[in-house]
Amino acid sequence: MSPATPYLEVDIGRLDRNIERVAAEAATAGVALRPHVKTHKSPDIAHRQLAAGAVGVTVATVGEAEVFVRAGVTDVLVAYPLWLTDDAAARVRALTEQAVLTIGVDSVTGAARAADLLAGSDVRLLVEVDSGHHRTGVPPEHAGAVARAARGSLAVVGAFTFPGHSYAPGAGADVARQEAAALTTAAASLRGAGIEPLVLSGGSTPSLAEADTDVASELRPGVYVFGDAQQWELGSCSPDEIALTCRSTVVSHANGRMVLDAGSKVLGADRAAYSSGHGRLLDDPDARVVLLSEHHAVVETEQPLPPLGSTVRVVPNHVCNAVNLVDELWATGPASAPSPWRVAARGRNS
Repeated sequence: MSPATPYLEVDIGRLDRNIERVAAEAATAGVALRPHVKTHKSPDIAHRQLAAGAVGVTVATVGEAEVFVRAGVTDVLVAYPLWLTDDAAARVRALTEQAVLTIGVDSVTGAARAADLLAGSDVRLLVEVDSGHHRTGVPPEHAGAVARAARGSLAVVGAFTFPGHSYAPGAGADVARQEAAALTTAAASLRGAGIEPLVLSGGSTPSLAEADTDVASELRPGVYVFGDAQQWELGSCSPDEIALTCRSTVVSHANGRMVLDAGSKVLGADRAAYSSGHGRLLDDPDARVVLLSEHHAVVETEQPLPPLGSTVRVVPNHVCNAVNLVDELWATGPASAPSPWRVAARGRNS
């Protein structure tokens, strides 16, 4: 029996094909795959990625790390610069008893604090460098100085970057070149500090196809498992690769448009500058969500309106936000009724 709409549905066949395709590409390129699980927040999906060849997972917070380590994941990277409190340091130490744990730093002060609070532990450090996104990360030539602040107390194993400016039309190839240049410079800076980088980590879904695997030793895409309307419009996925949609009921034909029972509280409210709407319909590629409120979406389409009470599949603009709004994902296959997968790391923001 299907749940009441609106709900997020995962097509298991498409999900597994996405997982297997990217794992095979990474294996062929000779690069480690460490998918970012903040996209799905689900141990059920993480274990499918690991079974396909991922070396471990990437998370956003210590709380997410705790969820996945409890679920049996034994190699985790927290890919953000952590500012450790005494409590956070104790939680990080505890995780190292069950898994290989790597955390990010992007300042001399942050690295020194990590070295002080985590001295004697098995925690590993990666220095985050800025490859052009200008969110976090030090200039690549400063990686060695950051590493020196922790060296002697903690193992600094390399550098990482997030090429988030790949989220723009046509940007993938250029951003991948910037990423490779930043990691190359960071590696040289670390070697200048007497540290041989074992890990040079990068990657995003929009730049994945262009990533320079002669430089990067590890890639961390996240959205590739599901796809979403942003990736569709950027050309990073095709409609037949989109594995997560929101099942929604047509509740009104007011003003000659399709009104759905799915609003921002299940689809998320993100709309990038390049997005053509607040979401799309998987089975009507020319349709667009033109108005989004908390519990309703208004869709304009050139096709005949579906009957009241029928259901449609909505593709959220940003799947990571949509997933974080629900407790369960409903996994579906051709021969089975939908079954729930818990969004176990939902809300683990610290």
